[in-house]
Amino acid sequence: MRSVLAALFLGYAITVPTWSVAAETCGASVAAQMEWPTATPEQAGFDTALLCSIDATLDRSPQMKIHAVVVIRRGKLVYETYRPGDDNEWRSQPRTMAYSAQVKHDMYSVSKSVVSLLAGIAIDRRHIASVEEPLFAFYTDSAALQEPRKVTIRLRHLLTMTSGLAWDEVAPYDDDRNDQFAMIRSVNPYRFVLAKPLQHEPGARWNYSGGDTQLLGGIVQRTTRKFLADFAKEALFDPLGITDFQWMKMPANGEFAADSGLRLRPRDMAKIGQLVLDKGMWNGRRIVSREWIDEATRTHVTGFNEDIPSLGYGYQWWTDHGKVGDRDISWVSAQGHGGQRLYVVPAFDLVVAIAAGLYGEESQDWVSFDILDKFVLAAIRN
Repeated sequence: MRSVLAALFLGYAITVPTWSVAAETCGASVAAQMEWPTATPEQAGFDTALLCSIDATLDRSPQMKIHAVVVIRRGKLVYETYRPGDDNEWRSQPRTMAYSAQVKHDMYSVSKSVVSLLAGIAIDRRHIASVEEPLFAFYTDSAALQEPRKVTIRLRHLLTMTSGLAWDEVAPYDDDRNDQFAMIRSVNPYRFVLAKPLQHEPGARWNYSGGDTQLLGGIVQRTTRKFLADFAKEALFDPLGITDFQWMKMPANGEFAADSGLRLRPRDMAKIGQLVLDKGMWNGRRIVSREWIDEATRTHVTGFNEDIPSLGYGYQWWTDHGKVGDRDISWVSAQGHGGQRLYVVPAFDLVVAIAAGLYGEESQDWVSFDILDKFVLAAIRN
């Protein structure tokens, strides 16, 4: 895994302690049993001392800005920890929050992966025929923006971020040149995206685009005839027992920010991961089709990151693989600005949810991954 890259930056922070930690000081709280089945780290096959040393590491290294870590293995909550930190509340002025199991956290682009699940449910329910539907079939009110080459954009191109529509999120998020920031401030975010010129043939090239996700969210709304948050509540959150969530709206236009506006508690974030791990099932109930989960978490696009050639992209989910000991394993993840990460590792029946406050910092690309790599995966014994 990418521990070498991470160690270059975090050598001062990620030094795994060798002392033991009393089992009773680590793991899931008694109150957690109201929401999740629980197990001790040892019962779940972990080296207790190594897993529990996350606490001491975070205490020594506040610059890591990790706000929450939740570890689920074999369907049971094994470990969780929370730390105070800045809450942006989706682009508002930061304020310090005492994070706990009952406090929501910004998910930012983890929202994209949730929208993928909602699109899958809409297809399962036949609100949408298939991923081969043409984009402008859903946006007939913007038919004037349909240039000849845009006719070939399909729903699957939005899902894989290969629409070809010009989009730039490299500039800082408060910079006018950043298309995501400009979309938030536009009067009509859907027309804003649809009006973008076609920079590449659809399907030819991957380009990170919150605009593609916003169009996808709009399609879910138009086909289900429900606001995005309402459909999410009915089709996904209620069945998962997620009762405390927010889906923020864009201040300029009142539209739900499909690409970045979701706020969840980390325990509930982990429920999304468990649903994916269990191929769309939750407590014996089918919520999303297995076919959609398989397709959404399959690698559709590769070769777009020279630094991490193993990195791939599915339907709004990231894919990757690497070595754990002598095993080559694969995992999928949902990733959000500031270090928000949801990892699903099928080989180890494992879900890890991490919330962080590394907004605008380069270290957001590897701090959360190091928690997964050096502490959680490294602590698995059986």
